[in-house]
Amino acid sequence: MALAITAALLLALTGVMVAAWAFQRRKANGGWTDVFWTFGTGAACVVAALLPWEAPTARQIIVATLAGLWGARLGLHMQRRVARAPEEDRRYAGFRRDWGPDFQRRMLQFALSQAPCGAVLAAAVHVAAHNPAPFGRLQDFAGLLLFALAWSGESLADAQLARFKADPANRGAIADVGLWAWSRHPNYFFEWLTWTAYVPLAVAPGYPQGWWSLAAPVLMFVLLNYVSGVPPLERAMRASRGPRFDAYAARTSRFIPLPPPRQRSLGGPPCGTTRFPS
Repeated sequence: MALAITAALLLALTGVMVAAWAFQRRKANGGWTDVFWTFGTGAACVVAALLPWEAPTARQIIVATLAGLWGARLGLHMQRRVARAPEEDRRYAGFRRDWGPDFQRRMLQFALSQAPCGAVLAAAVHVAAHNPAPFGRLQDFAGLLLFALAWSGESLADAQLARFKADPANRGAIADVGLWAWSRHPNYFFEWLTWTAYVPLAVAPGYPQGWWSLAAPVLMFVLLNYVSGVPPLERAMRASRGPRFDAYAARTSRFIPLPPPRQRSLGGPPCGTTRFPS
């Protein structure tokens, strides 16, 4: 990816994240940061796939479409969730509690740190879109299949959790139904899987730049598992649920979906929802 394009996208994403910080401050809800980042990164990836503005190839159009679908679906899902939720997302509520009076300054730093991450993802999309091999290789269809699996899995996980939370009978419960009985964070797993789809689309003999696409799934795996995804969310869950969450964590895979213990050992159906008093 040309240095000028990378710099321009990084600058644009920095502006998006400054706006995200200002908006979440006005709304007193850090969850809006995720909404801005998703829409901004999705747009940056589409632009990265289609630049330079000449007659785009079939590969460019397909890759740009994948990036646009990702940004639109996840962005709209997050927007609805943040706008409708009666309380701030647990991760940001935890940041607000832990950072105290320094919350807004550290939130600005946190928001700005996400701009380079978005630029890395856009660079991975760019090299996938500009692979000189004609589209239609077996590995191209493997990439599309991976994207479809990731899209379907994340959509299903989001829908299952939304239905669970919408049921008043589940107030105070920890969801372990559907995909949430197989992984404590199935949405994060399928989000990571989305970015692996660009690797087979990007890699080709005589195109060493294609290996840059590996940076996207590596980056997302690290961020989701060790930085801004699982750790703060699980800290917040343990703070609010205590032993209830520990019991759920003991029987449920952390990231990669795996059959719950009862199904693995007895061949029975997945565990049901465990309810606890509020």
